[in-house]
Amino acid sequence: MDRATPGRIAGREPIAIVDIGSNSVRLVIYEGPSRSPTPLYNEKLFCGLGRDIATTGRLSEEAVERALAALARFRVLCRTVRARQLRVLATAAARMAANGPAFLEAAEEACGAPVELLTGEREALLSAAGVISGLYEPDGVVGDLGGGSLEIVDVRGDQAGTGITLPLGGLVLRDMANDSPKNAVKIARAELAEAPQLRKLAGRTFYAVGGTWRALARMQMVERGYPLHVMHGYQFELMRGGFQRMVERTSPAALKAMASVSEARRPLLIYGAIVLDEIVRLGQPSGVTISALGVREGLLFEALSPEERKQDPLLTAAAELNELRARAPRHGEELRTWTDAFMESFGAKETPYERRLRHAACLLSDTGWRAHPDYRGAQSLAMIAHAALQGVDHPGRAFLALAVYFRHEGVTSDPTSTPLMALAGQRLAELAKLSAALFRIAYPITVAMAGILPRAPLTCRGGRIVLELPGELAPLASERLANRMRALGKLLDAETVIQAG
Repeated sequence: MDRATPGRIAGREPIAIVDIGSNSVRLVIYEGPSRSPTPLYNEKLFCGLGRDIATTGRLSEEAVERALAALARFRVLCRTVRARQLRVLATAAARMAANGPAFLEAAEEACGAPVELLTGEREALLSAAGVISGLYEPDGVVGDLGGGSLEIVDVRGDQAGTGITLPLGGLVLRDMANDSPKNAVKIARAELAEAPQLRKLAGRTFYAVGGTWRALARMQMVERGYPLHVMHGYQFELMRGGFQRMVERTSPAALKAMASVSEARRPLLIYGAIVLDEIVRLGQPSGVTISALGVREGLLFEALSPEERKQDPLLTAAAELNELRARAPRHGEELRTWTDAFMESFGAKETPYERRLRHAACLLSDTGWRAHPDYRGAQSLAMIAHAALQGVDHPGRAFLALAVYFRHEGVTSDPTSTPLMALAGQRLAELAKLSAALFRIAYPITVAMAGILPRAPLTCRGGRIVLELPGELAPLASERLANRMRALGKLLDAETVIQAG
């Protein structure tokens, strides 16, 4: 890596993955192998390779030309970023088409790398690996909807079951149904009725992977006035009348106004909605969660060592941001240990989920320090709420953003982020203020430097919160620090004491 790129993790060589799908051809170049992979570059071109394939049995010449031109361009981009590895995957359209083998041969020549033609079962397992890598302890069924097929597979924790593939991708379903949503409902219902995974879905989560379902999520976010514009981890509101009705009542003008819903994908929304409605009707899941991670990230996850796979993706991402943006990265690690000791002495009853969120907040707490002091709270809130974090749901994102916001603005401030407070919920909002109150005591002592906190323990003893400052730190016992101690005491209804010298 060039010395002029300090914004990247040192020692990582980019890895590129090209996904030749039935609807689009996409290149994603990742910074390097990691438990929480970060894209350096992402480009997609809608080619429509799977259009009319159900009736003609062939890839159209126009679509093939567009795809090959994109692959040639991707080859140059990969060379530009010095990607040490290029993996090229092809899915349903290339599997189904009579001229698929000829296209794959031309594709290999265009991109300069071998193309791996995925079976439906292999595609399902990679999608499951993507969900396992990007969501916290998933338990349910993964559905990856592309232009040509739908892959379904059961997941429990870090284990995936046997996957199946169904011809329910948007392009193929529209083709089989003669562009009739009424016919599409019958086809989807018949195909999904035979899916054994859906019989195990009741009361569990359905994890929706694929661009069409992400577009449906964006539509619902706009309709709900949802406060967080992040796809990964979004939980659909299961509405009466279903998703098909949501699409039907959205005007073409409103769809056009949603810049994130591409023009090429809009005709397929109704078919993606029909498939999702039938999955919800047949499977009776407790909820539907969007996973922005799928086959590509599953391929990266598969290449990690067993030890790397066991790492927490949220804490890995937070540690990387801490390394890249904090004044002294080791301070964030010490802050985690320091707050652990206080929470234990206080007898705080945290769940494992809440504890890992607090740990992540410690690592993120100084990532906004380069902003103007008047805007550190607002900028940290926006940056953390929308960061490329994995292994965290939307209430958890809200907690992290609020904890760092209150660390800068004060725990009594009334943030303009009220919708995020509601998204976090009362319990996480209270824990965000508590975490922030602890941060606000730590930073005036340490100036964000490492090596100080271990010498200034904060504990709860005899019903009092006690901060100990040894002799050389005794002059730090200022009125400002006392006020921050009192703010913590008010949150916990406890007396506070600074023992200096």
